[in-house]
Order: sequence, then C-alpha cells, then structure tokens
Amino acid sequence: MRSITRQLALASLPFAMLGSSIALANEINLPRTMAWTAYGTNSSGYAQAVAIGNMLQSNYGTAVRVLPGDNDVSRMTPLKQGRVDLCACGIASYYGVEGVMMFAHPDWGPQPIRLITTSTASFGLSLAVAGDLGVETPADLRGKRIAYIRGDDALNKGTEAYLAFGGLTWDDVERIDYPGYGRSFDGIIAGNVDASFTTTVTPPAQQLASSPRGISWPVLDPNDAEGWERMAAVAPYFQPHRITSGAGGVSADNPVDSASYPYPIVVGNADLDDDVAYGLIRALQDNYDDYKDNAPGAVGYALEYQDLQWVIPFHDAVVDYYEEIGVWTDEMQAHQEQLVERQNLLLAAWEDFVNDAPDDEEAFGSAWMEARATALRDAGFDPVFE
Repeated sequence: MRSITRQLALASLPFAMLGSSIALANEINLPRTMAWTAYGTNSSGYAQAVAIGNMLQSNYGTAVRVLPGDNDVSRMTPLKQGRVDLCACGIASYYGVEGVMMFAHPDWGPQPIRLITTSTASFGLSLAVAGDLGVETPADLRGKRIAYIRGDDALNKGTEAYLAFGGLTWDDVERIDYPGYGRSFDGIIAGNVDASFTTTVTPPAQQLASSPRGISWPVLDPNDAEGWERMAAVAPYFQPHRITSGAGGVSADNPVDSASYPYPIVVGNADLDDDVAYGLIRALQDNYDDYKDNAPGAVGYALEYQDLQWVIPFHDAVVDYYEEIGVWTDEMQAHQEQLVERQNLLLAAWEDFVNDAPDDEEAFGSAWMEARATALRDAGFDPVFE
C-alpha cells in the first residue's frame, strides 16, 4: 500500500528531521485570531480543531474560533467567501478542487483550495450499523434503512462507496433523509433508520454503541479485489485500512478490516497568507505532543501519517516547510506541480464554461461535467468523475 510505504519512508528519516529541534529559516508568525469551520460539535473533527486551537492559544497567543457546520454547504461557504481562514473539512474539499457534485453548480465551480495538513490515524471511515441487525459485510445491507444526509455529498458518497463494495446501490436499500449528521444517529438509536456514515471514533458512534441497539462495522475483505474495484469506481480516495480504534470495542486486539481516507482535511484557499499556512503546519509538528492526546484521532497529524502525494495540492508555504525539514522529494514536487496544473486547468475551464452555460440548473450541471471531462482528457488527465 502507498500509505504503508510512505510511513516506512518517513520513519526511516534521521530522528532530528522528525523532531522540533531542527534549525528552521522561518519564524512562526500567526495572527492574534483565526476562524475555522469544522463538522458539528459532536464530531471528532470539531474536537480536534478545538484541541489544536487550545495548543495555538497556549503556545502562540492565537485564539481560534471554531464554527461548527452540519453539512458541506455550511462548512465550505464561509471558506469560499473568505470569512474563515481554514476549514477542517471532510472529503468535500477534494470535490471542491474537482468542481463536482455540489460544486457543479452556478454558485460554486472548482475551488482554489490548498491543503495544509490531514489526520490519518487508527480510526476508519465507515457505515455505523445498528448492532441488532447482524450485518457483517456491506452486502448484508440489502433492504436496510440507510441514512442520507441532505446537503452533505461527502457522507453520502461514503455510504454509496460502502454499498458499492457489497454490490449494492441506493436502489437496493431504503433511503431515509435527515437534515444533519447528528440527527441521523438519533434516528438509529430511536429505531427509525439502521445505518449512517461516520468515523469510528466519533461521539455519536459511541452513543449508538452504548444504546440498546449497539453498533457494528461492516468488514471489507482486503482480498476482495472486485469489491475494492467497485468502491474505487465510486470514491477513488478510499484505501484499505485496518481499524484499531472505534466504538463497540474496536481496538488493536479487536481490529476491523475496513477503509479510510484522511479526516479532517485542513484546507485554506490558495491565497491564504503564507505566514498563516507556514506557521500552522510548523506549529502542528513542533507542538505535536501538546495536543495529540486531547481529541480522538489527533495522533493522525504526526509527520509519519502525512500523505505527501495525495489528491489535493499543498499550499506553497506548506511545501516550503517540508523542504526546510528535508522530507520533500523531487517525486513529491512533480506530483504537486501536476496537481496545481490540474487545478489551474479546471479553474480556467470553468471560466470558459460559465460564459455560455445553460440557465437551467440541471442542464448546467450536466453540461459542466461534460465540459470538465473534455478539458481534462484533452490535457491528458483522468476526469475521475463523469
């Protein structure tokens, strides 16, 4: 696996490179106040943002205001409008870069988003299923009541990916709509729905595990090549992941073979001030021990867990930091340049498209996806989303 190879490569670096004792050329110059958006107050992403904020306040006098949002729209809109510095987002940040799903809309289009850091730890991203149903694999979800979160493409795409692993689609289950993520778990506990997508360590999952219904996590056989191909066709950012932390007794001694991708994904716009981007990534690495145990999943910000060749381009100042500490390679630079080229291509394609775009929203979305795919293919890129 690429993620395992990455961790081994980083782990093999001299210890001084991974510590805070490196003599760095730049200083940390963070603003007095920062504003972030994050998932709702009952999420692990929100808890991590608060833990990081406490570290920044204690060590640098920077006050971080975390604005919770129940769906992608409420988290991404303030970033788009420049009202917040950063978003501790989910995979919707990738959709924003690509200009797909909720972003294939006249009000959105491809977003100039740049990556600051991610968390990938012992938890997984999965469908939390009521434990009284006897569900063991995604195929067992046929006919079950599955939560659909209005306005949250990321969670719904994750659910779709798990269904695909089991050879299912939304047509094979009963879709139950909810206005927000937390409400769907209230629905499972109340017996009104059977499953909802989440991280394995989130508070709602813990609440479900302690309820009379209990909780289970579908097993994804790492040797099921066809299942993984079906999942990748829906959501290519998923990777096999053995979960060792989660509600319902998941631990290193009781792991679950599942899937994951980074969460949260901390992003800003490409024009985010260099001092903010550089200061944050360095502060997160220099002061890792100050926050890693203060929120579920926060251990995932360690350098060894950073995928330096993922699907979203890094902010330029973050690249500067990785170059300073000696972990940035020519291969990583080539990958970064390719991602930036792809991003710029999509932004230019959008500008050309909107000049003569259809007025009807449905027609607009379809026409944009076609124009997007054509522009990417003509430049030698895989459209990924059709």
